[in-house]
Amino acid sequence: MTSFFNGLATAIITPFDEKGINLEEFGKMLDFQTDGGADAVVVLGTTGEPATMTEEEKELTLDYAVKHVNGRIKVIAGTGSNDTKKAVAWSVKAEKLGADGVLAVTPYYNKCTQKGILEYYKAICEAVSIPVIAYNVPSRTGVNILPETAEKLAGIPNMAGIKEASGNMAQASETMRRIRGKIDLYSGEDFLNLPMLAIGGAGLISVASNIVPALLKKIYTSVMQGRLKEANEVQDSLLPLIDACFTEVNPIPVKAACNMIGFDAGLPRSPLTELEEGNKQKLLQAIKNLGIKTV
Repeated sequence: MTSFFNGLATAIITPFDEKGINLEEFGKMLDFQTDGGADAVVVLGTTGEPATMTEEEKELTLDYAVKHVNGRIKVIAGTGSNDTKKAVAWSVKAEKLGADGVLAVTPYYNKCTQKGILEYYKAICEAVSIPVIAYNVPSRTGVNILPETAEKLAGIPNMAGIKEASGNMAQASETMRRIRGKIDLYSGEDFLNLPMLAIGGAGLISVASNIVPALLKKIYTSVMQGRLKEANEVQDSLLPLIDACFTEVNPIPVKAACNMIGFDAGLPRSPLTELEEGNKQKLLQAIKNLGIKTV
């Protein structure tokens, strides 16, 4: 299936406080995304730190997001696991909680074969009726969805797309060739947003849009309307910020950035640490250079 969503999806952070999830602040962040033009939010993706959240916290966060957004934009739940049964169970739960779709990262650590990847996504898709997006990020998982496997995934009825974050544009182009018109391809790496759209990507699943959703949406809109010069100008202006957002492992920098622009995002949970001072100054300067107010 195609066109589950087109445009911008923000891989949104989860704000923590001493009690757990800061739902009041999370609501403000969700509103910031809807007001900024995001078409969807990915809740409990990598950027949301689900690996260090309890099952109860994850359910609370997703339930709150669905109810707070109330249909204004799509809510996509991160449900992947290195255990197929857990990924299936979480996908089923996400559907029951009202998520519009799920984003399932490839099985990590186990380093399964391409056949294993295919069977994993088949199991998830067969368990739910909502759209499923596969998430390819080999640098984190040790597993890479090859183009020929992507082509097979495209034959699954409710498979909606692939979030491509391999960093390999040659592979992304071949994947796009094989799945074009069957399922969608989404940019999962902010550095490559523009080239991914240029080869036919349906949208962006962005980390940097936690800070500047309107600018990320502008890149998408400019490309779709054929204004490539404008799209390049916006992308060029954002590259220093994008670079600063990945000086340390995601979501350490972007969570710091959210605090800098006025949200009470809290700190990442251990084993992630607070952004180091030198990187903090680089990030702060990049934000200020875009004319964004800081606190």
